[in-house]
Amino acid sequence: MANFTAKDVNELRKSTGVGMMDCKKALTEADGDVEKALELLREKGLATQAKKAGRVAAEGMALAKVNAEGTVGCVVEVNSETDFVANTDEFKAFVNLVADTIIEKNPADVEALKAMTVSGGSATVDEALQELFLKIRENLQIRRFTRLEGTLAAYTHGGGSIAVLVQADTPAGTTAETVTALKDCAMQVCAMNPPYLNREAVPASVLEEEKKIVLAQMAEDPKMASKPDQVKEKIVAGKVGKYYSENCLLEQAFVKENKQTVQEYVNGAAKSQGTTITLTKFVRYERGEGIEKKADNFVEEIASMIQ
Repeated sequence: MANFTAKDVNELRKSTGVGMMDCKKALTEADGDVEKALELLREKGLATQAKKAGRVAAEGMALAKVNAEGTVGCVVEVNSETDFVANTDEFKAFVNLVADTIIEKNPADVEALKAMTVSGGSATVDEALQELFLKIRENLQIRRFTRLEGTLAAYTHGGGSIAVLVQADTPAGTTAETVTALKDCAMQVCAMNPPYLNREAVPASVLEEEKKIVLAQMAEDPKMASKPDQVKEKIVAGKVGKYYSENCLLEQAFVKENKQTVQEYVNGAAKSQGTTITLTKFVRYERGEGIEKKADNFVEEIASMIQ
């Protein structure tokens, strides 16, 4: 008979989060050696994790975070299979730990991140991910991240459905007024999802395509046939201007006060401090965007269970 007690099983369960029966089996196989049982659980967990790696993980959390000084920050997305797991405290704590590690250690990519020691700990990020899997038993993936430096503000919406990080250059640094203005811009990005920061960022090919669409629309309109070319050119210019106001963050109407643009709002925030604020970049992650989710057919699923 294996040399362990019910207390040993309970302690192993508490330390790993793994089910009671799995802990008992591991201790039996390890002949009561707790360290060996832990190793066995990890090995079995990794094997199960490999099997589940192909399952779709489109839920989870997108998080934007900056350091205490507001000078280094990141946006990161970590995916799970279900929103139930995404809403657990353990999952949220792991995502925050990953964000802290990115901010502190500046990894080159996700693989480099996994090999790094977690912020304030001794395990690697990959080991911490494996430990979390042992408790949760779902496919978990650190999908992507972006790290920025400068004057920053972060905004995470809806418990992690959308995360935005905004970067700016300003002689004033991270004053409360500047951070408030940048956070308002981050909320604008979250709500309006502009593809570009300003008109200079719009590719020439995109503008040419927009112009072609407008010209094609005018060609189909009998009322436009007799219009002089200079009038048509003005109409095209007006349509392009509207494209800028809809798709460029700084030219969008500010959602909190739509009588001014985002650029005018930022200029006002800068003027009130006697300084300048130049938005240089924003990053917006939406949880699960671009991941093809499995469409469940519950009728077929129940039918297969009955059979």
